[in-house]
Amino acid sequence: MRAASDLSPVEPDRNSARGGAKVSGRGTISKKSKGRDYIIRGGFEGRERLRVLARVMQPSTLSLFHRAGVRAGMDCLDVGCGGGDVAFELARLVGPGGRVLGVDIDEIKLKLARREIRARRLANVEFQLADVAEGELSAEFDFVYARFVLTHLRDPAKALERIYKATRPGGVVAVVDIDFCGHFCHPNNAAFERYVELYTQAAGRRGCDPNIGPRLPELLSKSGFHGVQMNVIQPAAMDGEVKLISPITMENIADAVLTERLASRKEVDRIVAELYDFAHDPSTILSLPRIVEAWGYRSRA
Repeated sequence: MRAASDLSPVEPDRNSARGGAKVSGRGTISKKSKGRDYIIRGGFEGRERLRVLARVMQPSTLSLFHRAGVRAGMDCLDVGCGGGDVAFELARLVGPGGRVLGVDIDEIKLKLARREIRARRLANVEFQLADVAEGELSAEFDFVYARFVLTHLRDPAKALERIYKATRPGGVVAVVDIDFCGHFCHPNNAAFERYVELYTQAAGRRGCDPNIGPRLPELLSKSGFHGVQMNVIQPAAMDGEVKLISPITMENIADAVLTERLASRKEVDRIVAELYDFAHDPSTILSLPRIVEAWGYRSRA
């Protein structure tokens, strides 16, 4: 990425992976994780991308939490929490009477998130290594949230089965994911079109669905949730951080693109440079992919 922060890469926190992962005395979380299908770079660079994305998404995220009924005193689970941006928002909303657990497959992002707990002086949030694609979530929560997670899974329905079990009767689950084919820019740009093509192909090679967004309501219903609702959002702008998401993401899928032999290093570098040039042009428009929000409830019976 072109923008850097004062944080530096860290080694995984190996002590945090010893024994059962406690959830404030409410159960355990399986820690098995491979992450082999995830096409976006993890670690420090991946964390910085998520930081930008969280700022772009913050207004819609807070609006969704309001519609889903997040309130003080809730126990919340943030699946695929990354560096903790959403978990920190949830911690603020549920207050000292609630608790937030963030789980992710990336040890480095989790270590960075734990640093931020100390910096923010929060006592109601914690982070653990866990993989919803392969491990059971045996604790129960009032609210479970998963943003840009199901798109990276070969079997999102199985993950939602685990999330259902982790939701208390009467609890709510909200999932947010992309419909990448709805990505757009103006005017037309060859580098942008190639970026969309490469992202879509890389995800497909890993058995994942980059256009899963419209499937979310059906997936929730089939997993047993009722009262399912949905909303569609799509941030787009002529300036600001929204426009940086495309070049930053292209940088962060480069490893997957090269591993799958979809493009050469020379072509990847050219696409990244041209996307940054396009993003910095105040006469152009860049969007995020079309994004679907869906939420539903576990029956009290």
